[in-house]
Amino acid sequence: MKFLSALLVTSVAALGFASTASADEVVVYSARIEQLIKPMFDAYTKQTGTTIKFVTDKEGPLLEKLKAEGANTPADMLITVDAGNLWQAAHEGLLRPVQSTVLNANIPAHLRDPGNQWFGLSVRARTIFFNKKNVKPEDLSTYEDLASPKWKNRLCLRTSKKVYNQSLVAMMIEEHGEAKTEQIVKGWVNNLATDVFSDDTKMLEAVGAGQCDVGIANTYYYGRLMEKKPDQPIGIFWANQKTGGVHVNVSGAGVTKHAKNPAGAQKLIEWLASEQAQNLYTDAGMEFPVNPKVKPDPVLVGWGSFKPNLINVSKAGELQATAVKLMDRAGYK
Repeated sequence: MKFLSALLVTSVAALGFASTASADEVVVYSARIEQLIKPMFDAYTKQTGTTIKFVTDKEGPLLEKLKAEGANTPADMLITVDAGNLWQAAHEGLLRPVQSTVLNANIPAHLRDPGNQWFGLSVRARTIFFNKKNVKPEDLSTYEDLASPKWKNRLCLRTSKKVYNQSLVAMMIEEHGEAKTEQIVKGWVNNLATDVFSDDTKMLEAVGAGQCDVGIANTYYYGRLMEKKPDQPIGIFWANQKTGGVHVNVSGAGVTKHAKNPAGAQKLIEWLASEQAQNLYTDAGMEFPVNPKVKPDPVLVGWGSFKPNLINVSKAGELQATAVKLMDRAGYK
């Protein structure tokens, strides 16, 4: 952690961050990698003249850095992935409320913080994938059904240690309660074909190879894999279409509590949620736009439309600790 913090401090110094930001400069801490954020920041600078300075790192070190810096932080804005992480940042007092009719108009209510401290900027769907040789789409229905005996020794999952699965289970707790959700997760564990995987890509490759027949993953991992290996016999199935809808999550942003240029940070977030910028933000990462007026990338359109779950994604953070304990009790590694 000390090494990471030192790297971040060095990066900040190298970028020439001053202790006070000018009105035409916004400093961003981002858990999204440089190749995803630099093109949109360059476009914003070209359009507005505002300079964007940024540091990228994992969400954990960035949150720790914001806490350690306190009122002395140069950061005006935080970008990170998963509502659980955004909720954590707000819960720890690292963000400030923003009142914006623009953001309220462009971002559906279930994809932003009820307290207006953070706002989703892209939608990430976590759904079911299947081996086309061994499974028919009509065999599939819901996340809950993957706990049924017919999937014994046929299911693959990513580790429970990753926030994406913690958020999925947290949202299921909100929908079903702890007791029923624990029963479902135990069913998943009983149906595993092999040990859990470290990431979604490896899990999807196992589905394609026939090591398992079904699995749960974020759609952008599927998109990236199919770009590289289009012959993989992997199909996408939109889960829970006759019930609550597909589990969705967000990457998003908030204005930091001690921002030196909060107005500039708010304007940047508003621009990122605009019709003009949404495809720039989402397409490179194969994510869905948060702004309902914007069409997804044609590749994503080709996967078909789906009904999303409309529970506010803040529950992914609010119930995360409960979800982690539940998965541990259920034996989900």
